[in-house]
Amino acid sequence: MSPKLQEELLQQMARLPEEQQKRVLAFVKGLVPVGGGVAGQDLLKFSGAIEPADLQAMAKAIEEGCERIDQSEW
Repeated sequence: MSPKLQEELLQQMARLPEEQQKRVLAFVKGLVPVGGGVAGQDLLKFSGAIEPADLQAMAKAIEEGCERIDQSEW
């Protein structure tokens, strides 16, 4: 960040009440990409951790509960 931009940012932030400063900070933190992640190879150890019957129950619940339109909801 350029020193001029940093100075202007700090000046503007100083003019805000503390609650708004916290909101700005939370916003900026949300803009910063989350680094890292996990390689797919590292996830293989979880393969088979969910029982097939549970997977079928989850798939059925998704099929029954998703992609439905409730006309009275709008």
